[in-house]
Amino acid sequence: MKLSRRVSWFLLAFGAWSWVVWTTFVKNLWKDASGLAFDDGRPTGYFWVHLTLAVVSFVLGTAIGVLGFRGVRASRRAER
Repeated sequence: MKLSRRVSWFLLAFGAWSWVVWTTFVKNLWKDASGLAFDDGRPTGYFWVHLTLAVVSFVLGTAIGVLGFRGVRASRRAER
């Protein structure tokens, strides 16, 4: 399968964006003072569900970013 340069850059940007957004979310989740994420210092179900969502998003964002990176690299080689 051959990806266009535009699609490759989009996938690469999507992977990077995913890391930025979810890293910020996990930092905010960890510092949560509202009582949703922690109850008397112990993680709640809310915390575990959202941490799981973040981990899955990190994995998918990485996989999508790698596909984009490989597509960009292949398109540059094809130009030579």
